Amino acid sequence: MTSIRTAQAELTRTAFRTLNSVVKPAVIAGAGNPFPVGGGAIVLEVTGRVSRKPRHVPLLATRLGNKMMVSTVRSNSQWVRNIEVDPNVVVHLCGRRRAATAEVRRGTLNVVTISLS
Repeated sequence: MTSIRTAQAELTRTAFRTLNSVVKPAVIAGAGNPFPVGGGAIVLEVTGRVSRKPRHVPLLATRLGNKMMVSTVRSNSQWVRNIEVDPNVVVHLCGRRRAATAEVRRGTLNVVTISLS
């Protein structure tokens, strides 16, 4: 049973890495970014809590002015854990980097509120 779970976890990691390698450059350039009101794709840049290196995560976000919300049902999402350690993030919007702060609310649905500077 352990080997099946290990294989599933590795398949999930590989699938997300492959998807992100295709989606990330387009979203950083501005494709699919949300208008000041509405939903769309963003790339959230967080700092790795151990490595201290920047980590880029493509996400779907809902935006209302300078506030954005993203979520995940995955309790072990590393980007969420990184934000809990360092809430200073960067949001890539319309081909530009925007400084922001993020706040995590844990639950069945983990919600992250992002405030653009």
